[in-house]
Amino acid sequence: MPHPAMVCSRRYGSAPRRACALVVALAACFAAPAQVGAQGAKPAAEAPAPGAPLPGTGGAAGAAAAGPAGAGAGYHSPSSPIAPLPQRNDVVPWSVLTDLTKKTTKDRIVPMFNDAQKGLDKTTQRIQGFMVPLDAKPTQTHFILTSVPLTCSFCTPGGPESMVEVKAKTPVRYSLEPVVVEGKFTVLSNDPYGLYYRMVDAVPVK
Repeated sequence: MPHPAMVCSRRYGSAPRRACALVVALAACFAAPAQVGAQGAKPAAEAPAPGAPLPGTGGAAGAAAAGPAGAGAGYHSPSSPIAPLPQRNDVVPWSVLTDLTKKTTKDRIVPMFNDAQKGLDKTTQRIQGFMVPLDAKPTQTHFILTSVPLTCSFCTPGGPESMVEVKAKTPVRYSLEPVVVEGKFTVLSNDPYGLYYRMVDAVPVK
């Protein structure tokens, strides 16, 4: 079965298709303001590492305990047919990327990056994640990596802190299995799409 973003791409043609898929991938970014309290900054929720079930929970109960949809690190249900990310020591852990707080200004939500996240800016890094394609092709040069797999056509399992936009130098084959890429990592404090992280000149890594 093709990925929902690919179906969207075929239906709407070349020019709008990336925007259509990007809207699907970034729906959480626009829903995020409703998740932030009136006090402004919201502490990062204590959640298990991406891919790990919550102790003593599972299914809908585990997802509810992990936090609201479209926010935080995301939740990988133990009943998912897609296996969690395997342990690797050569990639940036998602726990580093998702451990941040946000504050609300008059017109947007601002990520408050910590020292570890700032230290990744403009450095060469490796990221492992699940691919959200932005084009109807078997190989992708522009896509989103997420910490946990998408659960439906219009759902994002986590917030923008659980996503990395990737612009690849070498095309990367679409797969439901985890993908690893290496490239120049950038931390984004004021991206128009609400993204927090981007990687450019990326190449696939085994």
